[in-house]
Amino acid sequence: MAAVESRELVFGLDIGTRSIVGTVGYKDGTRFHIVAQREKEHETRAMLDGQIHDIGKVGATIAEVKGLLEQDLGRKLTQVCIAAAGRVLRTVTTSVEYAYGMDREITSEDIYALDTMGVEQAYEEFTRNNDTDMQFYCVGYTAMRYYLNGYPMGNLEGHKAKTAGVDLIATFLPDDVVDGLYKAVGAAGLQVANLTLEPIAAIQVAIPEKFRMLNLALVDVGAGTSDISITKEGAIIAYGMIPIAGDSLTDILVQHCLVDFETAEQIKRKIGVEEHIEYTDILGLPQSIAAGEAQELLQENIHRMTKEVADCIRELNGEKPVSAVFVVGGGGMIPGYTQALAEQLGIARERVAIRGQEVMQAISFDMENARRDSLMVTPIGICLSYYEQSNNFIFVGFNDQRVKLYDNGRLSVVEAAIAAGFPNENLFPRRGAAVEYTVDGKSRMIRGEQGEAAVITVNGQEADIHTRIQNGDKVVLVPSTAGEAAHPLLEKLPEMGEQVHITMCGVQILLPRLAYVNGEQRLGSYEIQDGDEIVIRNWYTVEQVAQYADVPLQGRILVNDTPARADTRVYEGFDVNFVPGSSEGEAAEFDWGQYVENGGEPEDMPTEAGGATDEAGHIMEDASAASDGHMIQGQTGEENSADAGSGQQARPDGDLQVVVNGQPVTLRGKKEYVFVDVFDFYEFDLSNSRGRSIVTLLNDRPAQHFETLHQGDVISIYWQ
Repeated sequence: MAAVESRELVFGLDIGTRSIVGTVGYKDGTRFHIVAQREKEHETRAMLDGQIHDIGKVGATIAEVKGLLEQDLGRKLTQVCIAAAGRVLRTVTTSVEYAYGMDREITSEDIYALDTMGVEQAYEEFTRNNDTDMQFYCVGYTAMRYYLNGYPMGNLEGHKAKTAGVDLIATFLPDDVVDGLYKAVGAAGLQVANLTLEPIAAIQVAIPEKFRMLNLALVDVGAGTSDISITKEGAIIAYGMIPIAGDSLTDILVQHCLVDFETAEQIKRKIGVEEHIEYTDILGLPQSIAAGEAQELLQENIHRMTKEVADCIRELNGEKPVSAVFVVGGGGMIPGYTQALAEQLGIARERVAIRGQEVMQAISFDMENARRDSLMVTPIGICLSYYEQSNNFIFVGFNDQRVKLYDNGRLSVVEAAIAAGFPNENLFPRRGAAVEYTVDGKSRMIRGEQGEAAVITVNGQEADIHTRIQNGDKVVLVPSTAGEAAHPLLEKLPEMGEQVHITMCGVQILLPRLAYVNGEQRLGSYEIQDGDEIVIRNWYTVEQVAQYADVPLQGRILVNDTPARADTRVYEGFDVNFVPGSSEGEAAEFDWGQYVENGGEPEDMPTEAGGATDEAGHIMEDASAASDGHMIQGQTGEENSADAGSGQQARPDGDLQVVVNGQPVTLRGKKEYVFVDVFDFYEFDLSNSRGRSIVTLLNDRPAQHFETLHQGDVISIYWQ
């Protein structure tokens, strides 16, 4: 064994229904050298029909085979190649093409990547077209045909191409079959290096590539299953399986001879070798049966088994028989099997043959007493599959789950999350709900706040969704969060920051824009809702101007020195005057003097408007709603104040003493004074807002801007 110490050895394990066969070897050029070989039968029926039923017992038998091989080799074995039997086999044939954009030389890595693309596409097609609650995994694939720039090519490596393609057949088995194999191997202290399907492995040896131009079938008759593969035009075109094989024959002998399963198996193997077979039944009595009698007992079941195999071959081959059949595996060695299969297919008997040592021309047995019969075809093929394809699963921990992933060589956190059923929306930060609305007919949207990204660690180290993962890694993923929903306010709209500048009775006034939401006027504090239709108005009615300025709407109304009405619109830069007097066709005369004499509330004055008007000119309920935190800007001069007080009686004393915010203030230079005159003598910065609105009180009641002041009046002015 010194010659193999520096070699990279491949350990193949054929986990069969009746026995476990371990083979170790290495490839040197085109030849595969077998350096160790061990076989051990199950002590109990721990496997049925190719599927593990008792993981612990199968794992223990694997450990025994592994230990014997390690003794033979003088070195430890840590990784193993295995094959699955296709009891519930599903296949998908697909085609993929990859464009490189420019001519480049195809490497083995490119071919592997192309095959992997095909496997992934096949899996997508399989999950899309199969409505089943069972989880399936790809357990093997075969490249049927490669394409170079659209033309068929046997081997892409070394060629220059702009595009490369492949026709590929992928095989799938349920999770419980695959998982049982991995757990049994893991119980023996081994890690899976490659997983394939038993017929894929067998065909590596039994039907060399030079024979695959022919329409052939390979039947691997094991103890629990008969696995089938078909070749044609240089490619493997189909795989199949039937869940009946050698054990069905052994069960018949158990019942007829009244023996245990092991004894019946020995009787079956001696048919065709001994004329009379001696055995002991379960009562301890010695018994004997003629080989011909035993074979006759099995004939009906052999007929049924070969009929199912022939039917499967025809189905896989387009309802046509194949040209020839190669049979491998222990179950096919029973006398009469090949003849019966030939009859069922309707082909010559000599075209159905058992394949053994004659197909192992490229195999070297570097050991004594090596077994070279058909039973060794599949174990050797499992080893060779390691060089032909890389097909494996890894297991990672994901938030306390054990997740199995198909290893395509570039797995990352995101694949583990998908396999674990982790919601995709929880991988990425999410914005809060957006609000969509219109302003003057144009659509707008305010997006919600951005949430927090998912927090990911791999083996305790900070990571992201693209971090590569390997077998045994521990992934912890804290879900991302959604941000706060949008809460836009009406006052935050850019249009609401603009104002309407007008002059009223000589006083400059800044009027806030009026906003209507779904036809109703709203304050700036209104929170915009999804689907709102907003209209921002750049004009006021005369009535709304009067209401905003707290003046009664009587007398003649002039807008830009032109007679106007209460519903006349007032735009930017307009001049509005309320003039006492009347004329034919105009409003009744408003007596400003009488208004002052009555303390600003004349008996014959009509009821004040309750608020600003809406779009239709109707008075709004809240009189102060239109201002919403705005205030008159600028000051009145003597002439304007005099105009505002025209018609009032002159005071005998030109000075007027009032108290403003607790301070005595003397008003001088005019005969009469109205409330806004206070700002000529008391310094109060109207432009530097420290609140939402200004409060003006006269003798502890809301003041009107143009009401007359009296000696000793108490005035309060402050920001609210």
